[in-house]
Amino acid sequence: MPTLTINGQEITVDANTTVLQAAEELGIEIPRFCYHDRLSIAGNCRMCLVEMEKAPKPIASCAMPVGEGMVIRTNSPVAEKARKGAMEFLLINHPLDCPICDQGGECDLQDQAVAYGRNDSRFDEIKRAVKDKYLGPLIATTMTRCITCTRCVRFATEIAGVEELGATFRGEETEIGTYIEEALTSELSGNLVDVCPVGALTNQAYAFAARPWELNKTESIDVHDAVGCNIRIDCRGAEVLRVLPRLHEDVNEEWLSDRSRYAVDGLGLQRLDQPYVRVNGKLQPASWETAFAAIKARLDGLGEDAGGKIAAIAGDMADVEAMLALKELFIALGSTDIDCRQDGAKIGGKHRGGYLFNTSIAGIEDADALLLVGCNPRLEATLVNARIRKRWLAGGFPVAVIGGVGGPGADLTYKYDYLGAGPATLAEVVDGSHAFAKILADAERPMIIVGSGAVARDDGAAVLELARNVAEKTNMISPDWNGFNVLHRAASRVGGLDIGFLPGDGGRDVAGIVDAAGKGEIDLVWLLGADEIDMAGLGDAFVVYQGHHGDAGAHRADVILPGAAYTEKDATWVNTEGRVQLGRRAAYPPGDAREDWTILRAFSAIMEQPLPYDNLQQLRHHMVEVVPSMGLIDEVGPGEMGAFGVAGDVDGAAFESPIDDYYLANAICRASAVMADCSRLYSGTGTNSGSTGGATGTDG
Repeated sequence: MPTLTINGQEITVDANTTVLQAAEELGIEIPRFCYHDRLSIAGNCRMCLVEMEKAPKPIASCAMPVGEGMVIRTNSPVAEKARKGAMEFLLINHPLDCPICDQGGECDLQDQAVAYGRNDSRFDEIKRAVKDKYLGPLIATTMTRCITCTRCVRFATEIAGVEELGATFRGEETEIGTYIEEALTSELSGNLVDVCPVGALTNQAYAFAARPWELNKTESIDVHDAVGCNIRIDCRGAEVLRVLPRLHEDVNEEWLSDRSRYAVDGLGLQRLDQPYVRVNGKLQPASWETAFAAIKARLDGLGEDAGGKIAAIAGDMADVEAMLALKELFIALGSTDIDCRQDGAKIGGKHRGGYLFNTSIAGIEDADALLLVGCNPRLEATLVNARIRKRWLAGGFPVAVIGGVGGPGADLTYKYDYLGAGPATLAEVVDGSHAFAKILADAERPMIIVGSGAVARDDGAAVLELARNVAEKTNMISPDWNGFNVLHRAASRVGGLDIGFLPGDGGRDVAGIVDAAGKGEIDLVWLLGADEIDMAGLGDAFVVYQGHHGDAGAHRADVILPGAAYTEKDATWVNTEGRVQLGRRAAYPPGDAREDWTILRAFSAIMEQPLPYDNLQQLRHHMVEVVPSMGLIDEVGPGEMGAFGVAGDVDGAAFESPIDDYYLANAICRASAVMADCSRLYSGTGTNSGSTGGATGTDG
């Protein structure tokens, strides 16, 4: 480990450390534009020049490895002159449009020009103009501002895995853009805006909406999938203007999927802002008292056996507090027909390890072999897929796929072997007759990821049993490693399973509830943000829809109770790896809408079955008493293994991807104009069809 001196301070670092990284460890700031912690080193901008003793000229600290006895000066006259010269060159062609640039106030070039640049320029030449490039409906381009740092190119190639951005021409004529003028086909394209250090790439949906100093910033959790990405919600007044990623090394690093970032306009459209009651076949605005009275009257009309005639289904974005309140309300009313598995997944039970992503998202980087079963992580959990690609790029990581991606030609952004389409191939891995079984057995830390395409079918429990057998027979489970993983798509799923929002003794699951409602055996169905079920199958049942958007559930409802979206409440969610995370309210719900648990608490009093909590603190204390793991905030709770799944015959049908349209996956997305544009653009040929620009999965 070499020891060097930087600005008179001695430090010992790893041999593969750069001078810039060593300076950062000492808290010494070195300006940079092209360098990024998570991207390969380019050395384009020369802004990080420092003086090295005995060197004939300043060195680029981002590209220079440390050496024994090095003496570095970052603020010497030589280094300062070099930086000013580099800044002067960068600004030769840069337009003087800071007052109207959408990046103003958040621009690295603007900040560093003030801190490290000259007060004047010696160049009088006419500034070069570059034609703006088309990158799709999400990113606005002003390429005259581009300083050719190539961060965007490296991100698209290395992190997103789509080699669609690059530099054309040479010298002063160099331009960054797509080789063919078409939209970027990546679910991570919005991160290009974050990595761009100038105003060349900006958020098209947010363009000219606000300046950063006008916004209230709230740290929260994303619920568009089950990854649990850490986000920052920026609001002006009651309006959410943008969502940005927040650093969390163990979950999303510093990235965010396009759906989570750009669906925010859907939060203000098609909102439910007051109760409704269906009168003579039409939904009419009503007061809370009237809505509650209508539900109570229906329940009272069911007689003493009301508990056997009512059911509740929780949707994919429901928070733990609301699900616990709904569960306890229905138990008090005598019902065991409750379920949080909208897609019909055959998971759950007493063994938590049977439905968690046990390896953890960060743990993917420690694995050395992977089998994907009935899942397409690129569409179902984009940031999990990015982590898989990161591990694959490191080498020595064979990946195999069994169904769920639409066929052997699907692009997952990394190479894989397509073993087969259905349970028959999985059974071959179990009995060891398939060649990939030996690869898993020989690996030190193999892992399997089972998706909802495998378990959300009639034989899902038997498929889960096969997957568990694979894990047990290939030594995936040991005291220091658990390679068995279930990849969820719904933010509410693990939390619902943890608190037991499942059918009780003799209770019906979602399919049973819908079937019984269609037959008239269930008279009242309470939907907690559940929009993805067969509404027509509910027959003549009385439907109470509690949610925040006028989606499928609201159209079918007899009573609508307006709830709060995820940006409008303090709530708890548990991600696919079992990490308990707290979302925080960034804005208040519109109109008469209320937080979901408060609605249920108020209705329980109407039914003379008051729930035992009157505020959020009491509810959370009760929640931890019921499920102790809920108190482990930002920690992955224990996931005990056991005998889960059910031995039985499996259907020969292929595992199908559960994602029909990546951009229209939930009620918020379906209300979003931006997501609608993306769906129209990519449907059939883009990301939501399981392919990207015609690339094949084996091309990497």
